[in-house]
Amino acid sequence: MDNNLRELKLLVFDWDGTLMDSEAQIVGCMRAAAADLALPERSPDEIRNIIGLGLKEAVTSLYPEHGETLAGELAARYREHWLGQLEASSLFPGVVETLQLLKEEGFLLAVATGKGRAGLDRALEISGLNAVFHATRCADETRSKPHPQMLQEIMHELDMPGHQTAMIGDTEYDMAMARNANTHPVAVSYGVHEWERLQRHAPVVCLEQFTDINDWLAELRLSNRH
Repeated sequence: MDNNLRELKLLVFDWDGTLMDSEAQIVGCMRAAAADLALPERSPDEIRNIIGLGLKEAVTSLYPEHGETLAGELAARYREHWLGQLEASSLFPGVVETLQLLKEEGFLLAVATGKGRAGLDRALEISGLNAVFHATRCADETRSKPHPQMLQEIMHELDMPGHQTAMIGDTEYDMAMARNANTHPVAVSYGVHEWERLQRHAPVVCLEQFTDINDWLAELRLSNRH
């Protein structure tokens, strides 16, 4: 076991696919946005592959043959569909209780997401998690994953070094960002990217459900006593 893991203090979470089960909503909004502009249809698998990227990067990846102007129009239509939905996707089981417990135990909690600020603020309000997090960063405020800037800005804001920081996510973009920022990548296996993609970046652990983070951290604390 990496001795640095025993000093973890800051836990940074991806949002879509890690805290919120929003895969179907993202796929539906992207396909609707493409239909608005009469663009060729992309399959659900193709759209799932870009979940986790910033919206601009996601659109460019899906339609690389089109210019920046059309990419901007598609991104705008996607935002309209996303923000226009009356109900948000559900959080994964145990997310609220687990985050509250982690905060009570003294961990600093943050979000690093490919969502835009408007989308994240809406999700935080609907989920009631606004007060849980000490810091948040969105892809429209900084560089998109897997660039480390988003994570570095959070660490700077909360005055935490990389060896005391873990990035928890469901995509290889999260894992690569963690490695690029010299933090600890923690994978979850229930999100959009399969285990084979996640393990390319050698995560320190892969959690099968969100609540497993409690047991993993308890094991770290126990090993720290010996």
